[in-house]
Amino acid sequence: MSFELMDFTSSILQKQAVNKILACNDFTAKYQLTLTIEQARELAETLSTTLRDNGRIDFSGGVVDKIIKNFCDSPYLNQQNYSETLNELTELFYYFKNQTLDRISDDDLIKWMNASFDNVCHGSLEMLAGTELERLARNLRYGYDPNYTEPQETEEENE
Repeated sequence: MSFELMDFTSSILQKQAVNKILACNDFTAKYQLTLTIEQARELAETLSTTLRDNGRIDFSGGVVDKIIKNFCDSPYLNQQNYSETLNELTELFYYFKNQTLDRISDDDLIKWMNASFDNVCHGSLEMLAGTELERLARNLRYGYDPNYTEPQETEEENE
């Protein structure tokens, strides 16, 4: 395949991703959350880069629209942090899709991320990535229930 054809194909896929992302604005507007064309392009670029960096191929156009629709009602999202948060959630999704060895469906991972983000993490992406998603990935890799938490030792047990 020539470089020109690859560039053309990439350009078409990029435009399709942007259009798919912008179409979500109809759904998210009721939560006062929308993306501009530039923000949609940035998110599509994040998707493309993240797929490449994680060695993944996604013929469906990614899961960005599912992330958008699952997270748009979060009490921790507002117009000011919306675009940046979606970019980070997209990166986290694909990174942890690899870390979980694909032992969880896309929909279940997104729902799990959303529940953790809104509840345990109180909107903290750092806590989501560094604690909750790490625990989920470890549990799935070792065959534990996704919600398993290791018992904490008490001071009496240590003595």
